[in-house]
Amino acid sequence: MKKNRKTSTGLRARSSSKGSSSKGSKSVSIKSRTIADKWSKTIVMRKDFTLKRHIPRTKLATKDGLRSMLTQYGMVYVKPTRGSQGRGVMKMEKLGAKYTYQLGSKKSTFTTYAAAYRSIHKEMKGERYLVQKGIRLLKHKGRRFDIRLMVQRAPQGGWAATGSFSRAAHPGKIVTNGSQGGSIYSTVHVLKRHAGPAGRRKLLKSMDRLGLRTARLLRVGSPGIKELGLDFAIDARLKPWILEVNTAPAVCPFSLLADQSMLRRIVRYGKAYGKTYQLKCTKAKRGR
Repeated sequence: MKKNRKTSTGLRARSSSKGSSSKGSKSVSIKSRTIADKWSKTIVMRKDFTLKRHIPRTKLATKDGLRSMLTQYGMVYVKPTRGSQGRGVMKMEKLGAKYTYQLGSKKSTFTTYAAAYRSIHKEMKGERYLVQKGIRLLKHKGRRFDIRLMVQRAPQGGWAATGSFSRAAHPGKIVTNGSQGGSIYSTVHVLKRHAGPAGRRKLLKSMDRLGLRTARLLRVGSPGIKELGLDFAIDARLKPWILEVNTAPAVCPFSLLADQSMLRRIVRYGKAYGKTYQLKCTKAKRGR
């Protein structure tokens, strides 16, 4: 690993063009290596029948759209269409006649939807948000977790699923990001109490297939894409749900795993397409 000690913010891996989509547009960037807008990615992905079955129902978070989703599902997540590291993500629930939402570690309760929406709308600060059906995540040691899958262009061509890890949320927060106090575990470790060896293999293969399918689909409209980080929620039936797809995924959490083979493979694949990574995690911590 000594050859890979030089780190970079990865700016070389970004390329902009006149073909990039503007804010508010439903089009997807043609030449860029990143697609920042979550709504644009959702529109493209749900046109694929297989992927659509693994994407929680998602709408733009208008006043009426949020109300209808909350009425139908009882629990939803409200998140900015642009942004990273779990910033601005809110969890909203309808509990009997009351409405609650949580942002960070702060919880707010209201007796009417109108009052709850006014408060949430202020938190949006004029930005565009999505509302997504809430998936009740599996837990590890009482903490909700999701799984990040890394998919990359392979040196020999095509795509490869090169590694995964799990993120367990801070006990007082709703997001699993390391920057928000989440802890990093190996994927197999957190799944052991939820599935046997055969069940785990089936789940991991399913996520790999979904990741590769997503990469091939997004690359049609954005041929500059070289890597993706897919965030999966796993429900009680062990069905994987694609929560988000990141076109500029952080790699440093892999450095916190005992098994470094995935990290070595990711760095090698990235080097083949001119990418270097920041491998020192300043916020994410190894789970214990």
